[in-house]
Amino acid sequence: MAASRERLGTVEAEGSSGRQGNSGVEVVVSSDPAPPAPLCPHGPTLLFVKVNQGKEETRRFYACSACRDRKDCNFFQWEDEKLSGARLAARESHNRKCQPPLSRSQCVERYLKFIELPLSQRKFCQRCQQLLLPDDEEKHRKHQIVGDISITQLKRPSQLLYPLENKKTNAQYLFADRSCLFLVDLLSTLGFRRVLCVGTPRLHELIRLKASGDKKSNIKSLLLDIDFRYSQFYMEDSFCHYNMFNHHFFDGKAALEVCRTFLQKDKGEGVIMVTDPPFGGLVEPLAVTFKKLIAMWKEGQSQDNSHKELPIFWIFPYFFESRICQFFPSFCMLDYQVDYDNHALYKHGKTGRKQSPVRIFTNIPPNKIILPIEEGYRFCPLCQRYVSLENQHCEHCNSCTSKDGRKWNHCFLCKKCVKPSWIHCNICNHCALPDHSCNGPKDGCFICGELDHKRSTCPNIFTSKKVNNTLFFRAVRKRKQRKSNKMKMETTKGQSMNHTTVTGKKKRREKAHQYLCS
Repeated sequence: MAASRERLGTVEAEGSSGRQGNSGVEVVVSSDPAPPAPLCPHGPTLLFVKVNQGKEETRRFYACSACRDRKDCNFFQWEDEKLSGARLAARESHNRKCQPPLSRSQCVERYLKFIELPLSQRKFCQRCQQLLLPDDEEKHRKHQIVGDISITQLKRPSQLLYPLENKKTNAQYLFADRSCLFLVDLLSTLGFRRVLCVGTPRLHELIRLKASGDKKSNIKSLLLDIDFRYSQFYMEDSFCHYNMFNHHFFDGKAALEVCRTFLQKDKGEGVIMVTDPPFGGLVEPLAVTFKKLIAMWKEGQSQDNSHKELPIFWIFPYFFESRICQFFPSFCMLDYQVDYDNHALYKHGKTGRKQSPVRIFTNIPPNKIILPIEEGYRFCPLCQRYVSLENQHCEHCNSCTSKDGRKWNHCFLCKKCVKPSWIHCNICNHCALPDHSCNGPKDGCFICGELDHKRSTCPNIFTSKKVNNTLFFRAVRKRKQRKSNKMKMETTKGQSMNHTTVTGKKKRREKAHQYLCS
């Protein structure tokens, strides 16, 4: 799943510096046991905090894990907010209404009935994105219907379904066949027998197609994806409706056990996880989820294999390298450019800045991965890995340093290679674009301002939180005191006005009585 080009600049900025400008919203990832998060239609929400450089944290809040746009999921709740029973009941009712119309078992039952139908009766509603049984045809009579759905088409649901191209929620851009076939062949060459496909529906399809057409291929696949429409094409052991941003299985413990069994089969041997998250998603919650899947896999390992790692291919833009390696230090980035079928710009064969920025991050040693020479890759004997043709070995850095496929230049002042479009700025004391702003926001810690770490790893973070909590509760007490004083003043003012009114009326009556008696 790729992000659209409109967000590429924003995403690149987030990947390189972790935030835009001098403020941003961060996910609160705590190692301590936390109270259960409130639920939205997409499962448990995430805890966020807005941070500003040089300032204290603001109030923390819960929001949807999957949707970055409030138009797609408008869930919002302050961390310390207390909800009434009526609001909680309304929320639960709303969450139920937002769930898929059919349960997982109903989808499987319909699928088994559908494949038994003769070809002339197998129909698909493009408007509703649903396989139709004969009893459904009357309801969809005025919709656009595709007939004669073959078994081959059923095995390629990504070609039947419309891609969900909401760039902030689904960003469902699908692997091109070139990249997909490369991955399938690579997985087979590396000897994997099971592939956990997290957000990679097209790879899942091709693995199953190869297994059904090639008796020598024994690779099995399990798809975890947030797109519930795939439920109608697969049995329970082939697909789980899943949110990768909060490790939520929509079908509960049954789906969780399917995933656990798949990972732990053969004591966890011969399995790999391949994931392609939406680029608009935050790295932190994804890393937390993947570590939970790794822990699930490790449960089936013996004590002797406790040092082993679950092999992973994480497909993401190259400018997120530092963020990914922060959570997974054993990962390295391959030069292979992943391209997408339904994306106008993420295509193989383009040059310069127009080439796909998507790469494969993995904990598999790069010298074991052979990239296709016919597609523009070569083997570097010094680095002992395959790189792109234009990625030249730098004798000063002692590595092939390019990240984007272009030849990078070595800067002796920065003591590293940089992009060819960058020049060294003596004011900023590092390389940057020629038209950059020297007074722009600086990277570094939001708490202490140091450049060698981020806010999340700042040694003063606990002091900052303690001070922030003290200031917050002090502000709450002051607000309550002001409210109480205001109410007292209004009460006193009202009593004074009432007393003045009564006194005035009494004086007027006395004057009237004296006038009548005179």
